[in-house]
Amino acid sequence: MTSRTLRLARLLPLLALLGTAACDTATGDDGGEGTAGELHAAFAAFDADNVTAVVSGSNVIIESNGMPNHTSPYWSPTHPLYVAPTEGQGLAPGYIDDFNGSYSLTVPANPTKASSTSATGLGPIGIAVSGAMIYDDQEGPNVPLDNAIGSFDYTGAHTGPQSYHYHIEPKAWSDDDDELIGIISDGFFLYGRRDADGTYPADLDASGGHTGPTAHNADGEYHYHIQNTLYLSRYYILFPGDYQGTPNAIR
Repeated sequence: MTSRTLRLARLLPLLALLGTAACDTATGDDGGEGTAGELHAAFAAFDADNVTAVVSGSNVIIESNGMPNHTSPYWSPTHPLYVAPTEGQGLAPGYIDDFNGSYSLTVPANPTKASSTSATGLGPIGIAVSGAMIYDDQEGPNVPLDNAIGSFDYTGAHTGPQSYHYHIEPKAWSDDDDELIGIISDGFFLYGRRDADGTYPADLDASGGHTGPTAHNADGEYHYHIQNTLYLSRYYILFPGDYQGTPNAIR
């Protein structure tokens, strides 16, 4: 055996080991769940100009500029995405482009349900695929949305102390369908009122969640839905329940 052949024989086991390690990092299951080094397939639906998501160990770090990617009367009148408010709409103070915020959320790549639920609080509870924030069903401490409804734009959002944010079904991209709305701060995704098969889910828990297939995971996983229950005979609140997982701060 020549010296060159001997060196190659010694290298082959090492090369095979390295190749196996590379495959373990780069591939995952077909269902779309996050694996080491791989993002969940649902993150492809987030607006790439407004939101970034990267894997860091067993976590995913999601960052947003807080801006939506659609029209609204809450853009300043000179902004290309500005549209006039509907007749009789009373806008909340502040334009979207007045906010110069950035938001960061770190969640487990494979979130699990907690041993007990926990209540949502004021401020952002999730990040929408558009880039803007998701809020719960309160306008203030123990203050329902009733009196704030008049300030919502056509897609269920308005400006607030910190950001432009959604409270109800965001019709800019989802209207009685299975579209991805965003990610809640416990790491579970929030979808529209319908399941991936076009039907309304009949087995939702108190938080609007269940385990089943989604457009991004045919094998099924736990996820939330906008609950198909009318509010004030007209609206569908995005997230009126408690967190089923462990919430993480959106900073």
